[in-house]
Order: sequence, then structure tokens, then C-alpha cells
Amino acid sequence: MPSPDLDTRIETYHVHVKGLVQGVGFRHATVRRAHALGVRGWVANLEDGSVEAMIQGSANQVDLMLEWLRRGPPHARVTDLVSEERYIEKRFERFEQH
Repeated sequence: MPSPDLDTRIETYHVHVKGLVQGVGFRHATVRRAHALGVRGWVANLEDGSVEAMIQGSANQVDLMLEWLRRGPPHARVTDLVSEERYIEKRFERFEQH
């Protein structure tokens, strides 16, 4: 039985995704997946062709979102994903594309 802490404590992770992740609907699909999971935060393209995101939710929600980001949508080809937990006071209200 999972610990109740996994569903109540809010975690925030900064994520950097490399590979073929621009021009393939990555950000739009990320927003849809985040909404389906109830994750909050944002996703944005970077000038170097990679994508960054800030994801916030319960440990279970964050784990599921990170798992999805490692693959991305069907036409994406993720070659590297780096995630780092961030300790911030801000609580995001929704998940948005920047």
C-alpha cells in the first residue's frame, strides 16, 4: 500500500529534454499529458533545439510525467532527459505551454 505522503506532498522538478523534440508537437502533447495526470507547471522550447519543463505534483504524478517525457509523443526522439528536484515556494495553478 503506497504511503499517503506520495499522494499529498507536492514535488517540483525542472526537466531538460534533448533529441528531436521541436517541430513534432512535443510541447502540445506534454500539455495534454500533464492535464490528464493533473500535473501543474510549464513547458517551453529552448534556442538550442531542446525543451525544458517545470513539473509539479504529487510524487506519483511527477513519476508518471517523467516516465512519459522520456519517450514523448510518437514523432519525437528523446535522446537525453535530465531532471532535478527544485525546492520552490511557488505553486503553479495549471500546466501551460510557453
